[in-house]
Amino acid sequence: MRKSGFNFDERKKEILAAIVKFHVTTGQPVGSFALARQSSEKLSSATMRNLCAELEDEGFLTHPHTSAGRVPTDKGYRYYVDNLMSAPGLSSADALFINRQLLDEETLASPERMMERTSQLLSQLSDNVGIVVPPSLSQDRLHHVEFVRLPDSRILVITASTTGRVQDRVIRVDEAFTQHDLNSTARYLIENFRGWSLSEIRDELIRRMSEEKALYDTLLRNAVLLCSQSLQDGDQPDVFIEGASNIIAKPDFADTERMRALFKMFEQKSRIVKLLNECLKEARRESVAVRIGSENSFLDLRDCTVIASPCFYGDGSTAGQIGVVGPTRIEYDRLISIVNYIAKLFERVLNE
Repeated sequence: MRKSGFNFDERKKEILAAIVKFHVTTGQPVGSFALARQSSEKLSSATMRNLCAELEDEGFLTHPHTSAGRVPTDKGYRYYVDNLMSAPGLSSADALFINRQLLDEETLASPERMMERTSQLLSQLSDNVGIVVPPSLSQDRLHHVEFVRLPDSRILVITASTTGRVQDRVIRVDEAFTQHDLNSTARYLIENFRGWSLSEIRDELIRRMSEEKALYDTLLRNAVLLCSQSLQDGDQPDVFIEGASNIIAKPDFADTERMRALFKMFEQKSRIVKLLNECLKEARRESVAVRIGSENSFLDLRDCTVIASPCFYGDGSTAGQIGVVGPTRIEYDRLISIVNYIAKLFERVLNE
């Protein structure tokens, strides 16, 4: 977590934390009288008003109306997450529920089912939008591959990853391949590159072809062509999104145009992939990334918080990304813990 350079005294920290927790729970502005009642120092309402005014002047609080109490700004939420939030820790109830949902026999039967169930679980636990982005085809580790000749210069490519993920796609090629050519190429790839990603395979094939002795090797040439075309036509990963309808019930998204813009974004999977990629740029290997409101580059998400984590295979390569999207008024403590726990469980299952 990033640490702020602001020098808060303990009273301001207590007030900001109290306002964040109260507002997240109730959705209502927090008044000085309510703050005074729960103050550990038994501060008066007048003192609370003065301290809140200072926090507002510094950009950590705002108030929707002149006579209303205060609510946190994006800057206030950021300070809370980086400096005031209790150390992430998952409740035993949440951990038990997650384990029951993700470690049952049906969910473990296939990576696709695991990813679908994970997005559903993230949505259910957060009451917001749960997202899972698997690794793109180029990052999947090859276990098996088949090429099937179809009419009209088309080829069906069937790949199975080392995690059991099976994908098929149809590519178009200008070359006239026989089924024998395709079978020979598939055997060559399996025997020489099992456990490699397709992007690594393609790069290695090109390197080998650059050597004079292999320059005219038909098998290598066919393998390069088929791998490159498979990546070109199918490198956009699937995206599992669950709970977009949850935003309908949120008072934070009462504005119809804002809600419509969010729905439109969730329908554009390429934007969701880009969103999580941007969110995770600064995330360390063990970190959960949090982007709050105006920190998001997408205008449609300027009133939203994104909590996301990368997942890794045992060799350190990316196994996907998971995340939650909701209003800035979100349970930061609990959801950061949930995302972190599910990411680690997701990694463990994929690597087993």
